[in-house]
This record gives sequence, structure tokens and C-alpha cells, in this order.
Amino acid sequence: MTTQETLDQIASEVAVCTNCALHKGRIMSVPGEGPANAEIMLIGEGPGATEDAQGRPFIGAAGKFLVELLGQAGLKRTDVWICNVVKCRPPLNRDPLPEELAACNLYLERQIAAINPKIIITLGRFSMGKFMPGAKITQVHGQMRKIEGRFVIAMFHPAAALHQAALKPAILADFARLPQLLEVARKAPETVAGREPANQAAQAAIPTFEQAKPAQAPVGESEKTEEPKQMKLF
Repeated sequence: MTTQETLDQIASEVAVCTNCALHKGRIMSVPGEGPANAEIMLIGEGPGATEDAQGRPFIGAAGKFLVELLGQAGLKRTDVWICNVVKCRPPLNRDPLPEELAACNLYLERQIAAINPKIIITLGRFSMGKFMPGAKITQVHGQMRKIEGRFVIAMFHPAAALHQAALKPAILADFARLPQLLEVARKAPETVAGREPANQAAQAAIPTFEQAKPAQAPVGESEKTEEPKQMKLF
């Protein structure tokens, strides 16, 4: 089975999935989209109303800004794979529940394995938490880390800049560095997810999650400790 056939098979399973309660309110599932050979995979949080209606990820206001951000890196939307940690819209855009994340993670892991991207970019708290549990986006955004054999970069969700304009410069700067980071990932030794490369010296320049030094938080941005009712994007 080719990579595209595998992705199509996953999408057909997602379309009829009843593994969690989110299927009860969906109009359309949103499995993800992009080229099967994408070097970059972007993982957001969950579909919104527009995505639920059309079955495509990031096609609302945040999606338009994402296209701008990709352009900052010399990329087009059609160059990357885009998906979310949950494949159906949570009611009223609330935070996805643990059982919903777990149900959709089975599909997401298969997509990651099929595409085998050079870099995974997480957009938002829940996608970041999948790879960096307990991390704070204000401290780690824009930093590439080797996690279980894969390069991962946590970035602010594009919607964050729509809600808090002070974050826009940081988001633009992070995406502007993407071409440089992609070159590093391309030159790195090939690894199997979950295993370190045999040549440890070749990997020394890339910090792991534990080794990386925290980046300075954007001016005016503070950490939130309480859980909001609406999906927390940053």
C-alpha cells in the first residue's frame, strides 16, 4: 500500500469513526490534508465550525493567517500536511477531553508513521502536550527538539495572534526560521522513531526537550494556570 493509499484508508475510517462522543455532533470529520510526501506536518488542536462544515483543517481566519505564516517561510499550504489532534469538532470549541484525544491519537500516529515528516510543528497547547507534556509554550516556542526520534517544533497557534496582537511578531519570527531548521533536519542522520541515531556526534547540535534552554516569553504574555471553558490556544 502506498503512503497516499494509507492516508486515504485512515480518512475513510475517520469519516465513520464512533470511538468517542465527538462523532455525535459532527457534520463532517476532518482527517487532515496535504501531500503524502510532505516534509513538514502541522498538528493543530481541533476543527472549528467552518472546518466541521467543509471537512478541511484550518480554513477559517486562523487558516488564512497560517497561509501567511507559511509564506514567511517560503512555503505554500500545498507543501505541508495539516491536521489536528482530534478529528471532529468539540462542542462549542471546548477543550478536547482525554478520551477524545486518546481515540483520535490512534489515527494521528498512523498518519505520522505513513508520512514520516522531517519536522512536526505543533500548533496549540494540546498538540504540544502530546510531544512535550508539561511544557509552557512561552518558554519553548520556535525551538526544534529531537523527541523519540522525530524533530518537533512547538509554535503558537495562529489564532493566538488573532486574539493577542502582541504575539504576532514572535509567531512570524518562529516561522521565518523554519527553512533553516528544515535544512538541519534534512541533514540529520535518519532514525527510527523512538531510537537515537548511531552517530551521536551528528546529533549533538540538536537539543532534546530536557536539554534545551527556555526561550524568553513574549512581552506581555503570562502563563495561565486555570483551565478555560473554551479551547486554550496558547
